[in-house]
Amino acid sequence: MLQQRTLKSISRAVGVGLHSGQRVELTLRPAPADTGIVFRRVDLPEPVEIRMTAESVTDTRLASTVSTGGAKVQTVEHIMSACAGLGIDNLYIDITADEVPILDGSASSFVFLLQSAGIELQKAPRRFIRVLRKVEVREGEGEGANEKWASLEPYHGFKLSFEIDFDHRVVNSTGQRVEFDLGTDSYSRDIARARTFGFTKEVEYMRSKGLALGGGLDNAIVMDDTKVLNAGGLRYDDEFVKHKILDAMGDLYIIGKPLLAAYTAFRSGHALNNKLLRELLLHSDAYEVVTFEDEKRAPRGFGEVARAW
Repeated sequence: MLQQRTLKSISRAVGVGLHSGQRVELTLRPAPADTGIVFRRVDLPEPVEIRMTAESVTDTRLASTVSTGGAKVQTVEHIMSACAGLGIDNLYIDITADEVPILDGSASSFVFLLQSAGIELQKAPRRFIRVLRKVEVREGEGEGANEKWASLEPYHGFKLSFEIDFDHRVVNSTGQRVEFDLGTDSYSRDIARARTFGFTKEVEYMRSKGLALGGGLDNAIVMDDTKVLNAGGLRYDDEFVKHKILDAMGDLYIIGKPLLAAYTAFRSGHALNNKLLRELLLHSDAYEVVTFEDEKRAPRGFGEVARAW
């Protein structure tokens, strides 16, 4: 039986929120089988739990925000991406503010925290959402620079293909398209270290609006009109599009179970990724929930615990 996974022990981190600039404490805790990924706002008078579902996403401007009632958690996509990349099914994430700490701007710190805690197999079958037919969402069709789309198609595994299109000389000089297969490639090595990015003009504007208050060269790639301002340059030749893959993995994992599908996207973002999940769930003939009693029948790469760096 392909089993569910949680953590063996507790792991903690302290950082700042990218947009709020607030100090945030994060505690990752093991959770029982069939719990899913659950954020817990432990700073509130009465702690509030927010379970990851496509419907829990309530804001997709600049990041994926989940909420229930009056409680919310912003910028969940990087830690969700790490959980997807390492195959973590059940986890409590205790948080002391309304935004996940940005740490180094990638998912690598979350991968380190999860792997440091250790991964434990549980006595329950791992449940997958298997896509049975193509589902697609589009925006701005025929509008050139505004056109974007994303789709899910049947695939025995989990594969993502992403293409970006930025009108910026630095971004355009790097790789514009990446394909990543969770079964044959290494998430920790190939995707997790890709950082979020922005432009100096955007950062200045966002700060004037009270956003990006915690952002800087230590947790994002920052560019002016002609160059990358970070002293170390890029971590990957195609770091920009790889970060889009990282984000997409986190956004899609909010559905609550790992997908068996091929995801393809052009200029997609948090809003369109969530719209794609909701479109999938609207059509009961487009997916099914499956388990693998015989691990040999599971897609390649899902049977073993994710490789380290």
